[in-house]
Amino acid sequence: MNHYPSARFSVAPMLDWTDRHCRYFHRLMSRHAQLYTEMVTTGAILYGKGDYLGFNEQEHPLVLQLGGSDPVALAECATLAKQRGYDEINLNVGCPSDRVQNGMFGACLMAEPKRVADCVAAMKAAVDIPVTVKTRIGIDEQDSYEFLCTLVDGLVDVKVDALIVHARKAWLKGLSPKQNRDVPPLDYERVYQLKRDYPELTIAVNGGIKTLAEADTHLAQLDGVMLGREVYQNPYILAQVDGTLFNEHNEIPSRHEVIRQLLPYIEQQLSQDTYLGNITRHTLGIFQGLPGARAWRRHLSENAHKKGAGPEVVEAAMAKVPEFCYID
Repeated sequence: MNHYPSARFSVAPMLDWTDRHCRYFHRLMSRHAQLYTEMVTTGAILYGKGDYLGFNEQEHPLVLQLGGSDPVALAECATLAKQRGYDEINLNVGCPSDRVQNGMFGACLMAEPKRVADCVAAMKAAVDIPVTVKTRIGIDEQDSYEFLCTLVDGLVDVKVDALIVHARKAWLKGLSPKQNRDVPPLDYERVYQLKRDYPELTIAVNGGIKTLAEADTHLAQLDGVMLGREVYQNPYILAQVDGTLFNEHNEIPSRHEVIRQLLPYIEQQLSQDTYLGNITRHTLGIFQGLPGARAWRRHLSENAHKKGAGPEVVEAAMAKVPEFCYID
């Protein structure tokens, strides 16, 4: 029987990756993993022409990650998100990209702990769903434990509901966002220390975690783990999450069964003029490590973009992977 909070395991918000098609696909493999939107800016929600808050009902539990630094705008966006049915709001205080810095949000906000606390306080005053923060352990030369604790102290004061810590600092100048995901060294012990010093605060760790065995090791010290690129590149890892981390041992669908479950969604989305490649790009890693995996990826890559491409393209690609009793 599952008795764990969904935040025990979550899939990281990833720009250009964790869109609603990706999240629907991921939900087919885990009932309990907490899913995040891509980071959405307050400006896009309040002034953009598209629907930046759209999602599929099957995606719950679902967190909206916001990018912004104006408490009033964030509170307004949190209110809209609550009305649309989101389960949680997360403030991005960890993204190091130039585009984010120019908008005065993301990792550069670590240098303004009072502003971050004010943003969280404004959102908590506006909604009754959890408001959380995702951050780094430091920025540039400001990477002492005391610097991190100054931020956390302010968040505790305004009763932030949880903290997700990417266990690397961010270099705001000199490294690309991609390099910031690999070059600064990981420091899990600093996150563990944070939990020891703030035992009442729910704290999850992100960064460099590749297996559920590693996740389980972190859970001995912390309240949650967040995986990003590993889940995206090897999505079938999600099929083991409910049993391994939530103690819910339902029958696990095979990889082929997951794709078959996705086909009705593909048909429905195509009827709304969605481009097939926008969905199938998230599935390329599902057969990773199996005979035929390369042929699966190649067939989708070469055909999903063609005019009129539909479920038959996915079925033809799937036929290139032998469906036998493989052991996962």
